[in-house]
Amino acid sequence: MDTPPAQEYARRLQLHLDAAALHDRRDAAVAAARVAVFGAGVVIAWMAFRDNVSASYLGIPAVVFVALLVVHERINRALERSRRAAALYQRAIERLANRWAGQGRPGTEFADEEHPYARDLDIFGRGSLHELLCTVRTAPAEATLARWLKTPATVAQAKARQEAVRELRNRLDLREDLALVGPELQTSLDAVLLRTWATAPAVFPPSWRALQPLLAVLGVAALGAFIHALFLGGSWWPAGILALVDWAVYRAARPRLIRVIGALNRPGEHLRLLALVAERLERESFQAPLLKELHGALSSEGGTASAAISRLARRTELMQLQQNQLLLPFLFLLLWSLQFAIQIDRWRGAHGASVPRWLESVGALETLCALACYAYEHPDDVFPDVVDGPPRFAGEGLAHPLLPRCVPNDVRLDEETRVIIISGSNMSGKSTLLRTVGTNAVLAMCGAPVRAQRLTLTPLAIGATLRVEDSLQEGRSRFFAELTRLRQLMDMAGNSPPLLFLLDEILHGTNSHDRVVGAEALMVAFLKRGALGLVTTHDLALASAAERIGPHAVNMHFQDEMVQGKMVFDYRMRPGVVTRSNALELMRSLGLEV
Repeated sequence: MDTPPAQEYARRLQLHLDAAALHDRRDAAVAAARVAVFGAGVVIAWMAFRDNVSASYLGIPAVVFVALLVVHERINRALERSRRAAALYQRAIERLANRWAGQGRPGTEFADEEHPYARDLDIFGRGSLHELLCTVRTAPAEATLARWLKTPATVAQAKARQEAVRELRNRLDLREDLALVGPELQTSLDAVLLRTWATAPAVFPPSWRALQPLLAVLGVAALGAFIHALFLGGSWWPAGILALVDWAVYRAARPRLIRVIGALNRPGEHLRLLALVAERLERESFQAPLLKELHGALSSEGGTASAAISRLARRTELMQLQQNQLLLPFLFLLLWSLQFAIQIDRWRGAHGASVPRWLESVGALETLCALACYAYEHPDDVFPDVVDGPPRFAGEGLAHPLLPRCVPNDVRLDEETRVIIISGSNMSGKSTLLRTVGTNAVLAMCGAPVRAQRLTLTPLAIGATLRVEDSLQEGRSRFFAELTRLRQLMDMAGNSPPLLFLLDEILHGTNSHDRVVGAEALMVAFLKRGALGLVTTHDLALASAAERIGPHAVNMHFQDEMVQGKMVFDYRMRPGVVTRSNALELMRSLGLEV
């Protein structure tokens, strides 16, 4: 699609706003017509009461009123869809304008304080990478996105996802349909609940299932005897006896019936949403191998996943008619809830094992659509080249994907340069560079494009110390928290995939001598275990460690200058060690006497 994203979103927004306005006018017109038809009915009824017209004329406004009800319902559904579609594209325009923080799904439920980089790289929370990427509809997709953000992919997985994202990038109609399919449910699709329900053991044994035809005959006979006695003057004895038999059957089945009904109360709504999303995905055709594989998984014995789930949803809705107080006596005699409970239990036996596979497929397809949405909205971002081989991260023009304006830098880590020690003054850009490298590595491992001119990397396990903090409740200092994280990263080093460590202000909680000795030893240990990474420091004594570590370590720095009493930064990384500090200038600029 050649139209810029902002222009396309604005066009679609206006289309849906115009449609909403049209439906709104139709809604008002039909509402007025209903009032008019009702008034006409009242007039005809009054005239019939006065014997001026035949009462049969009341059928005309009654038929018209019912037809208007049907039309009104359709208009209301179309109006609601247009409004939701307009809101969808308004949010998309807000994302393009960088006003999305706090408006989406932050994914805080997936945050893990012990994760080696999620908190350090703003993966979850307000204004996080998850909130930017998460344009999915269902909870399985949100969980899949969170898992991909927290776990590095293999080369094959990353390339397969990239190919899928490329194919989906311009499919705006598919993403719109997925966002709007079905009603706006108040609850999201709970994957854990559905898996638990679907894979639970059968409630009714085979003997009960074999008796179902007999139960159907018994129910029809009991209802027939009741109607015969009530309306045709027949004897009440057969109806009473059959009603007692029904009661005895219900009593025998009651424990199992309660288990089926109680277990299905919440999954029922979730399954309806899953059916709607699966049905829309099933109608799409794909070429990318991963998409075809996931699409093929949305199948079941004798048909598609959506068809099987829809059958279950219909049975659930029919079983819930038992809650209607007017129908309750008749449904009791028909053994209504028991018969549908057995059918639902039979459905679970036939399809329950497939539900986890359906959830995984829907989650992965939706997540790929979300990554495709990100790729569509960032046409200047490039897909990285994920390769096998020795540990490598080589990026040109790297910028942070969460920052609208960011000075790009080049970073190269490979067999020749294994660690970069970055010195620089406060606020010069050292920590941002670490986050830039880490966040782009996370995007690359997801299968998404990255904010760079070019990026080549091997699969890497990321570990960072950008946001380790003390804990008053746990009686843990910041320095001890950093050591704990470093221990975690050391355990990760040497495993597969290799570690990419991002150490910010390493060991700054101790004295200069111990910091230099400890940091140098840690870097040597990481390198021996095959890791590579970046280390930032304020301590210029630590910069000399590069000479002692050997040719695999290099010094880089950020610099600043004081212009008319203000600190000015260019945020560009340069070779060598920084030659000045801005701490005293900053203190003086704030009026502190030093």
